[in-house]
Amino acid sequence: MTSLDRSKLIYCSSRFQARRRDTRVINVGGIYIGGDNPIRIQSMTTTKTQDIDATVSQTLALAEAGCEIVRITAPNKAAAAALGVISKKVRAAKCEVPLVADIHFLPSAAMEAAKHVDKVRINPGNYADKKKFAVLEYTDAAYDEELERLHEAFSPIVLRCKELGRAMRIGTNHGSLSDRIMNRYGDSPLGMVECALEFIRIAESHNYQDICLSMKASNPKVMIEAYRLAVARMNQEGMNYPLHLGVTEAGDGEDARVKSAIGIGTLLNDGLGDTIRVSLTEDPIYEVPVARDLADKAMTHWKQQSEVPLSELTNDSINPYDFNKRSTRVVQLSSKCAIGGESTPAVIVKTHHAISETQSIVQDVCATQMKLKDIKIEGLQVVINVAHDLDQFALLYEALNTVIECFVLEIGRAVDVSHLENFTWPKNGLAGIMLLQHIPKEDAYYAATLLQFCRDMKFNCAIDCTAFDLHEEIGAQLAPMGSERLILSRGMTYDGVCNQNNHPIGSYRALAEVVRDFLPDVPIWIRNTASNTLAPKDYFSDRLLEASMLIGATLCDGIGDLISIETEPLLDKATTLAYNILQGSRARITKTEFVACPSCGRTLFDLQSVTQNIRSRTDHLKGVTIAIMGCIVNGPGEMADADFGYVGGAPDKINLYVGKECVKYNVPAIEALDRLIELIKENGKWVDPN
Repeated sequence: MTSLDRSKLIYCSSRFQARRRDTRVINVGGIYIGGDNPIRIQSMTTTKTQDIDATVSQTLALAEAGCEIVRITAPNKAAAAALGVISKKVRAAKCEVPLVADIHFLPSAAMEAAKHVDKVRINPGNYADKKKFAVLEYTDAAYDEELERLHEAFSPIVLRCKELGRAMRIGTNHGSLSDRIMNRYGDSPLGMVECALEFIRIAESHNYQDICLSMKASNPKVMIEAYRLAVARMNQEGMNYPLHLGVTEAGDGEDARVKSAIGIGTLLNDGLGDTIRVSLTEDPIYEVPVARDLADKAMTHWKQQSEVPLSELTNDSINPYDFNKRSTRVVQLSSKCAIGGESTPAVIVKTHHAISETQSIVQDVCATQMKLKDIKIEGLQVVINVAHDLDQFALLYEALNTVIECFVLEIGRAVDVSHLENFTWPKNGLAGIMLLQHIPKEDAYYAATLLQFCRDMKFNCAIDCTAFDLHEEIGAQLAPMGSERLILSRGMTYDGVCNQNNHPIGSYRALAEVVRDFLPDVPIWIRNTASNTLAPKDYFSDRLLEASMLIGATLCDGIGDLISIETEPLLDKATTLAYNILQGSRARITKTEFVACPSCGRTLFDLQSVTQNIRSRTDHLKGVTIAIMGCIVNGPGEMADADFGYVGGAPDKINLYVGKECVKYNVPAIEALDRLIELIKENGKWVDPN
């Protein structure tokens, strides 16, 4: 099955509302996953497994932090045997947290580990399968022979888990597909899914179903597509296994949290996911609160959504398994900045100062532009509550029009078109002004009047509305006008049906769907506001997750020509976060991309310090992707998206890669970073930092 009709694949009950997927329930050491159980939080130890005391100590610390399931690597039989002692010591400390053995290559390690833990994680791309990365043409008969061989190799661990009452995770990684899968399906999300299904069918042949499934990748888009395909294919085959969600090799810091929130948050908003891990190249204890916040948001969201009727909107022109940017016409925000067409999404930042605080706004903008250097505020959004505020805007415009490319005036309800018409606008050029106003459905005539005023003044017009507001009457008013300066958004909360069904991502999907009837190519502005967050809290980490989930998921659907984060009061943080979300969703690349694994007992160097050292020397290389791997357990495919790889080959030895090819073996660790930079230069990817 190398291809399939994806238009007939269904992975969720609605893309406009979040309905939790119904799954079977599995027992992992007394913690139940799936069904209507809470989303379970997982993490993984980074200690050497055979350092028993260190592994026990870290396991207890993770459990104390709220981790509900702890995974420990078992790269060989000796490490697997050590799990027995670790388990006894953890239980002796009155800690009942379930333990999971992480198995890759060795069936013997899996058989030993199953004696001591509550769940065994199998990577089907590695487990007893061929990984020589040979190019072969498999006939159907040859492929079936490989499956028979696989059946014999995998059946013993299935039968042991069944006998001992152990659960199993079949966890496919994007970078670790076998030769057989790679040659038939390519390095693709579909290959990941079919790889896992082969192993599930073997388990089911032994009447074993205590399984959860994962489809991890370092690229959130690949990860999202793989999970959606996995659910759709399971639906076709009558399977309903729970899902473990995660973006692997996410890296560290804000970048890693953004990428994880995009990938995990998108799927949670689709109603998918029963247990999650946020993989950080940091102390694993820091993974737990991020995962907990994502899980709590999802559970709250699912409960709210279950209390409202299912949306009547069913048409969905977006292909959720193939990421293509929605086709729109070009709107020129300023002489230097355009959106739509082939342009990458632009960034608008909202000041939280009143328009009368001109000096404070100017200071914030100039300080932000100087601090960030390589990225910039492309548009500044200010609130115009009353007509008098327009006079204050004239002063602000005079101070900043050479610094800011575009000004967005968010027009309050007390200001109407007559106030705008009577105002004396700045005479030194009016380019780069956009008016933003909410237009409810009963004001179709006002919408047309506002748009006509903007056309006359050569301003751009952003109408903030809902799909519920965009009915035939307003379409009839706007469509004949050409709407060449029109942008649509959905950033506020309103009375009526759409307020009761508050699914921010679904609302943007609905908006894109409804305008196909009369404004099919209008650009859409994704606004992250306090009104369209799920459960806003007054701290940056929460605002980061909310913005990443909404904007990242929508961009991954191909929707979004302009973005703004209006929940963050600090301009520099809002700007940086906006660009990080664009980078994480692969919508706009403005810096180096780092693919860094979270460390575990297999790691051959200190990932945290090495990652920081590499970042300090290379984080100015726009568009270059560098993979930093503690080992090569998943093969060079682990760095599927990377231009260069820095990989632990042996203690104090580093292997360097260009793409998936290892070009330098066993480089002394002390020289490895300099040699990596030499490789980047040799391949024409280096530029000197400013």
